[in-house]
Order: sequence, then structure tokens, then C-alpha cells
Amino acid sequence: MNDDREQGTTLDPKWGADGLITGVVTDAATGELLMVAHLNEEALRLTLETGEAHFWSRSRGRLWKKGETSGNVLRVVEARIDCDQDSLWLRVEPAGPACHTGARSCFYRKVDAEGTLSRSA
Repeated sequence: MNDDREQGTTLDPKWGADGLITGVVTDAATGELLMVAHLNEEALRLTLETGEAHFWSRSRGRLWKKGETSGNVLRVVEARIDCDQDSLWLRVEPAGPACHTGARSCFYRKVDAEGTLSRSA
């Protein structure tokens, strides 16, 4: 156990082999899960410095600020790191839908026991 990383007061992210950590994003007012994305060192630094969520797009292979084209930025109210510092939880105030499809949350479909998807409320 790395006592300093797990019990200390210094931010020391445990980056994956790809240089990323997972970011879980929830609405600060409602607790609703909005999205899951990834952050590299620069995305984390910009998120903390600007107070607006930045991520690393694995599909585009580049840094992006959430809402850079849509205007649907995520203002960070609180950032928390998990016990071994390999996941980040961002509590945010969204300026619009969090999902690029226009849905409020990226988790807008339910999966049933047969693997069929349906839109949820």
C-alpha cells in the first residue's frame, strides 16, 4: 500500500499505461450521472486551473474542453480523487446537455436481460 498516495494530502494521480485516468461526471445539484470520460495530465491541470471540465478524447487523440463547440460546458463545483488516485469524480453544473447526442446524460439507454436497449426517462 502506498500510504502517501492513499492517505496523504498531495494530488499524485496514478496514470494508466495510456497516461489516462477515468473521470466520472455527475450533476452537482441532482447527483445524476452525466458522463464518463478520460483525463491526461494536461486535461486535469486545465480542469483544476479553469474550473471547466477538460478531457482527453481517445477516439480523436486530442485534448478537448467539454462544450468547446456546443457551448455546453461543465463548470466544476468539486473534484474528488478516489483512494488510490486512479479515478476522478467531477461534480459539475452543466450549461446544457452533457451528451453529444443532445441527451442530458450519456446514460440515456437501459439494457435489459436480453441485451436490448431502450430509452429511459
